[in-house]
Amino acid sequence: MRVTDALLPRIAREFDVGLASASWVITGFAVAYGVMQVLFGPLGDRIGKLRMIAIGCGGAALATAACYAVPGFHGLLAARALSGGFVACVIPLAMAWIGDAVPYEERQPVIARFLIGQIMGVAVGAAVGGYAADTAQWRWPFAILAAWLALSAAAIGLQAPARTAEGTGGSRFFQDMANVLTNRWARIVVAIVFVEGVLVFGPLAFIPTHLHFVRGMDLSRAGMMLLAYGMGGVAFALVVRQAVRRLGEAGLAVTGGALIAAGLLAIAYAPWPALAPAACFVAGFGFYMLHNTLQTNATQMAPRRRGAGMALFAFSFFTGQSAGVALAGVLAQAAGTTPLIAAAGVLLVPLGLVFARMLQRHARVASA
Repeated sequence: MRVTDALLPRIAREFDVGLASASWVITGFAVAYGVMQVLFGPLGDRIGKLRMIAIGCGGAALATAACYAVPGFHGLLAARALSGGFVACVIPLAMAWIGDAVPYEERQPVIARFLIGQIMGVAVGAAVGGYAADTAQWRWPFAILAAWLALSAAAIGLQAPARTAEGTGGSRFFQDMANVLTNRWARIVVAIVFVEGVLVFGPLAFIPTHLHFVRGMDLSRAGMMLLAYGMGGVAFALVVRQAVRRLGEAGLAVTGGALIAAGLLAIAYAPWPALAPAACFVAGFGFYMLHNTLQTNATQMAPRRRGAGMALFAFSFFTGQSAGVALAGVLAQAAGTTPLIAAAGVLLVPLGLVFARMLQRHARVASA
């Protein structure tokens, strides 16, 4: 998902396109990722979540291999979109499976531990992309990812049951989605995660570019800075049980939004590149604090249609991400990366406050 972030300047130079055009390798992936949730969520409910994940990994392996092999810019865009479409099932269906298997009161710590894999993927993807950008053959990460996805497809496929009781309900794709959205709380969670995707992942995609052009870092070092973002998420996963107990869900939402804002503002304005790792760490800690709370609520917003519910959640999140990256590309080219990153930070504070208030209201209604 993040391997092309630090590659954007290299892709723009390699294919002689603008930075906004190059950012479509991220946007195309995210759009396909979000749209395919509409299919994969209900299909996972029907044929089995693990089986669907294995099929998606196999298709993503082929598409990612094409990212390595295709010669032109438009071919790369198409291959990235295909890989995003196929891999779309992995995270939401895995989280839906956790929702099936783990009681709600124990779910947030389990999801936080599950997040460690995603966090390391985000961090390592950005770091590897930055390192590849400074090498002669910059596409080699796609070959490694294709092999990894193929192995994952085989391993998960062997674990998936041949038949599953999950499909006995006769899932009806669009009707299932519509039924989830009849729930007011589901609509709120889906809307808030869309805005989160816009405000977090738009500027996040341009942090390596910002550190490269504004702070003078080489691309390999700039990409490595996002390892600290991932480490912030890992740190939150290690303390999540204590954090939930002390702050509650509303407190996590407010504190998470404030920490992301502080980290992004420091990245935007701190004149010393040495502060970038600490700022990324704070932003990562805050993001996973906020997003983990959203995810936990999403697993319970439609218990009878959990695959469809998580699919809608992921669809909204990655539609927001794709819109955010597309908007950020235009703003970065027009006004620069500094105001882009700072504005997103400022807007994340009210987002956390609004979600916290909605959580408190939902809790009062549920207990009435």
